Amino acid sequence: MFQLLAYLRFWLRSGNAHGLHSPFVFGLYTSAVRHTGRYGAYAAVEARRQQLLSSPASISVTDLGAGSHTGAGQQRRVADIARTAAKPPHLAQLLFRLVNYFRPATILELGTSLGLTTAYLAAADSRHQVTTFEGCPNVASVARETFAALKLGNVNIVEGNIDDTLAPALAALPAPVDFAFFDGNHRYEPTLRYFELCLAHRTDESVFVFDDIHWSEEMERAWEAIKIHPDVTVTVDLFYIGLVFFRKNQPKQYFSLRV
Repeated sequence: MFQLLAYLRFWLRSGNAHGLHSPFVFGLYTSAVRHTGRYGAYAAVEARRQQLLSSPASISVTDLGAGSHTGAGQQRRVADIARTAAKPPHLAQLLFRLVNYFRPATILELGTSLGLTTAYLAAADSRHQVTTFEGCPNVASVARETFAALKLGNVNIVEGNIDDTLAPALAALPAPVDFAFFDGNHRYEPTLRYFELCLAHRTDESVFVFDDIHWSEEMERAWEAIKIHPDVTVTVDLFYIGLVFFRKNQPKQYFSLRV
């Protein structure tokens, strides 16, 4: 019910390309967000998704985030995780297009799951380096199988609680974070804490993407706090995800756009 009401509120205030007066956001929206073509990488990742959806295996899952709306227990079928926890194709492919559009060299993903979204981030360009964080070792093991099956050699997976692993992993990066996808903990305080940690490693051209910004009241509060942060200049609310930019030459603007 919360998400339904949130979507109704979003729909009433959102628009499309016709109301855009920012050349930067107009180009992003028309060339990446609303792009309807298909890329060659899609087929391989979706074939792996079908393998996972038909998997008979079960694994023990340690959930360190805000949990699941499905009420799933600790022992879970891989097929159920693929069905309920993995990003659906249209959102994962949107992330692929964003990476393809911005061409980031260093990518962070907070929340690997089975590696399908990671695969989309990595497949956009094999020269990009993706560091992804997963709290559950058994889930991380399935993700590694995903990367091996898709022959993705540009992914480094960091296991363990992101509370413990994020700061040292950021410190060890040889370059700033160009693109970060936050999908590791759908709660107010951890979301803002991870945001602040990554801020110290960004550039003015970095792109931060937050998943499920209308998932709960906590996530909506986190999104509002991120929007008004003094380092943030432009945000784009696409309902399912939120885009954050730090471009100094841009005026402070907030956009709500329909995908």
